[in-house]
Amino acid sequence: MRKGLKPRSAGRCVVETILVRYGELSLKSPAVRREFEAKLKGHILSLLYRADIECTVSDDHGHIYVHSPRLEEALPYVCRVFGVVSVSRASVLPTDLEVLSKHVVEQAGSLPDGSSFAIRARRTGTNPFTSHDVDVRLGADVLAGHPGKRLKVDLTHPDTEIAVEIRGPKTYVYLGRHPGPGGFPLGVAGKIGAIVDGKRGALGAWLMMKRGCRTFPVSYPAARAYTEVLQRFDPELDAERSSEGLEAWQLLRSLVEKNRLSGVSLALGVDDYPGAKEFWGETVLFSPTVGMSDEEVGRRWAEVERLAK
Repeated sequence: MRKGLKPRSAGRCVVETILVRYGELSLKSPAVRREFEAKLKGHILSLLYRADIECTVSDDHGHIYVHSPRLEEALPYVCRVFGVVSVSRASVLPTDLEVLSKHVVEQAGSLPDGSSFAIRARRTGTNPFTSHDVDVRLGADVLAGHPGKRLKVDLTHPDTEIAVEIRGPKTYVYLGRHPGPGGFPLGVAGKIGAIVDGKRGALGAWLMMKRGCRTFPVSYPAARAYTEVLQRFDPELDAERSSEGLEAWQLLRSLVEKNRLSGVSLALGVDDYPGAKEFWGETVLFSPTVGMSDEEVGRRWAEVERLAK
């Protein structure tokens, strides 16, 4: 989570939501973007329904919103959906400076004494004020509202950022962001098989999932824990168990033929390609970790495990 604090309780009169941001989807054509957004919303709903968390989703141009009476429980699940860049638990308020000022001053009551903060306002739509006007007004109100806390404004390296996103008649106020995996929604880039033989094979499979590939993994007996991490990102993922080596490759080849998979992800080194190509023939081979050191694989897999919690 970026610099920031857990928001104070919004109270009965303030609605809260999970604001979901996505990145690469916005670069697509309108038709493709609509398709990808629909899959992204479907995956969010599926993951939360499987966790028995009641919710609905809505969207506008550039954001998706998750509504649930159990937002705190829902948030880590949303953070595991491929295509999601980051999420924030946000208060939803009318676009009225007096209302925004009262709410932001209340939220600032949780800031540590002597700490620094910055108001980060962004706007879409037409308003009688600029984003800078909002920054200045709310920053001044926070200082005036908490004279004993010795707060100070720091626009460069603040201890806490209070974000104010004004989107037409609604405004979303939040503190900090939780990262998501990014990439594309599962299923938009076809289906592949993968050998999960350990940390490197698991990371390769996860990186292909991040690019939108539905994955059919074959897991070594000792790699079960890695497959279970992958299943937290895709509950529909069903790993085939096998012995190691040639038997695993033969099982994966049968999955490729049975499910008409478009390729396989393998933990190959450069010198392994000739033998792999001879075995797999015309099947497309992917090795997302081929250029990574063991240290980099370990670091990136640790990031995956943090997202999976």
